Amino acid sequence: MTPQELAQVGLSLSVTDGVATLTLDRPEVRNAQTPDMWLALGQVGEDLLADEAVRVVVLRGAGAGFSAGLDRSVLAPTAPTPGQPARESVLDLLALDDAGMADRIEVYQRGFTWLRDPRIVSVAVVHGHAVGAGFQLALSCDLRLLADDASFSMKEAALGLVPDLTGTLPLVQAAGYARALELCTTARTVDAGEALRLGLALDVVPADDLDGALATLVGALTATPAANARAVKTILRAAVPGDLDAQRRVEREHQVGRFRELAALMAAR
Repeated sequence: MTPQELAQVGLSLSVTDGVATLTLDRPEVRNAQTPDMWLALGQVGEDLLADEAVRVVVLRGAGAGFSAGLDRSVLAPTAPTPGQPARESVLDLLALDDAGMADRIEVYQRGFTWLRDPRIVSVAVVHGHAVGAGFQLALSCDLRLLADDASFSMKEAALGLVPDLTGTLPLVQAAGYARALELCTTARTVDAGEALRLGLALDVVPADDLDGALATLVGALTATPAANARAVKTILRAAVPGDLDAQRRVEREHQVGRFRELAALMAAR
């Protein structure tokens, strides 16, 4: 994708010395995410994985925080804007049958799954809030480096929805079933210190030291041969219990029911 196409959906990308930095770049709305952004993330992933020179992908958020999660405006019907490309809305899913809705969510999920590919090591660099889809995007990365002002929250429950962007499996793997259940049903906020204790963060550093800590981590990740790093990730992925494809299928199938109920409630108002 061109820089202009990425900018239209709120993303920016730079690649230097085998390190790709992908930035959620909608600071005016706290990097809120849209279906168009998820589709673009999937395309960016395909492009980066096809580039053998890329070894590390760093995922960041511009402005005051990592990501506020779903852009609530996409829960409203879309109105065409003259001269602007059509924007995909979550409510567009309701025009589909259940199988079609689940299939479309699967396409959105591809914007997250590529970050686990053995060809790269992915690092989420989180400052400020990572909420809902933002939390799930961070969970999609292999490693999470947090500023001490970072926080996580699985806010989908507050909307009557479930996490459906591949975040549930890594959450259970890192924090355990009981804590994952509590976080997904209460939508409470986890601060950086608790995130470290729960295994959701590789490290927590002062916000002013975040860039330096990232540079040190990336330097260490790229100091070993690329083929070795890819082999190690493949081996370790095989050792981790849980089937991501099966889990994300369960996510989207249950989200279909949640969307139907949400639409019924909105129609009744």
